[in-house]
Amino acid sequence: MSENKAVKQMIGKVFNNIADAIETGEFGKKIRVGLTTLGSEHGVENLVKAAQMAAKSSTGYQIVLIGPKVESHLVQYEANTEEEAHKKMEELLDSGEIDGCVTMHYNFPIGVSTVGKVITPGKGKEMFIATTTGTSSPHRTEAMVKNALYGIIAAKANGIKNPTVGILNVDGARQVEKALKELKSNGYAINLTESMRSDGGCIMRGNDLLAGTPDIMVQDTLSGNVLMKVFSAFTTGGDYESIGYGYGPGIGEGQERTILILSRASGVPVVANALQYAAELVKGNLKEVAKEEFQAAKKAKLDEILKSLTKDNKKAKETEEEVTAPPKEVVTGSISGIDIMDLEDAVKALWKKGIYAESGMGCTGPILMVNEAKVNDAIALLQETGFVAKEKSDC
Repeated sequence: MSENKAVKQMIGKVFNNIADAIETGEFGKKIRVGLTTLGSEHGVENLVKAAQMAAKSSTGYQIVLIGPKVESHLVQYEANTEEEAHKKMEELLDSGEIDGCVTMHYNFPIGVSTVGKVITPGKGKEMFIATTTGTSSPHRTEAMVKNALYGIIAAKANGIKNPTVGILNVDGARQVEKALKELKSNGYAINLTESMRSDGGCIMRGNDLLAGTPDIMVQDTLSGNVLMKVFSAFTTGGDYESIGYGYGPGIGEGQERTILILSRASGVPVVANALQYAAELVKGNLKEVAKEEFQAAKKAKLDEILKSLTKDNKKAKETEEEVTAPPKEVVTGSISGIDIMDLEDAVKALWKKGIYAESGMGCTGPILMVNEAKVNDAIALLQETGFVAKEKSDC
């Protein structure tokens, strides 16, 4: 009986696909993009409205909702908390039921950060911001070099064959320039662009930000996060992000899931655009592009270049005792207020005391993730060792 039911469902799915293909003129498997609908400062209805708006104009992809049951013609997977929604999202991605997902407040591991996409006000040009959330590396310069690579991956998966790259004039920019030029001289194809200012060079000024001089603007993640907020909400006063495509996909070596991040302040237009961005990345085979770019960069001695940037830090840590992690636990509790440069040391401080911890990025910066039942003990230990202030800084 159950076999007959499965066959009927399969036949029904085939006929639905044929009907869709006849209606749209597009044959083949449709891309499915998920959207979690909990966590927005503007409510569930804001996200549902955006999904429905995107679905009307979508070509070649379908949108599914993950969250509380709502009135909508879109396919829905029920989840009543953000944690449930993220678990369902991961389950659907891993099973292939959806190809990508747009969500909020999702913690990536260290090494993964997101590449946002904005519309620059000077010339209305799209520009990738590399990166906007997450942490590519605890070391600033190493992180920015990785950010450049992540930006190239996102741009290529988004259909730009030879994207131009500029480095924002922030602390560490010249070291990043040197590293990227070395990578290029070793055979990695990187198209460093020239500033619009008369003195040129690949170090970008504020003018280049406004005009969108490069396809990809490289900077540290916290600066990128601020830029995303300014570009997305400068017309609304800040509490409603109305322009752009959101904070983008988490990219990093070994990152298999296509998960894009939104701010909790993202408005309907940004959410709709983020869904489109996700579909374009899936269509452009983001995961395969990432593998190819990492392989090409490593062939051009990326690892050696990154090691040279962090060798002074590593020398200082050579004499440190080795700490073994306690048995792994489910880590759903988060602790913020730790400096990014101290994050890994804080993890080891907890390990020494038998508390399993992992590092990650939360809504306002670096976080430690521990078992929910051990949050208070972990905070007390971190306060004793000077990693956090006496009062907990909630995210």
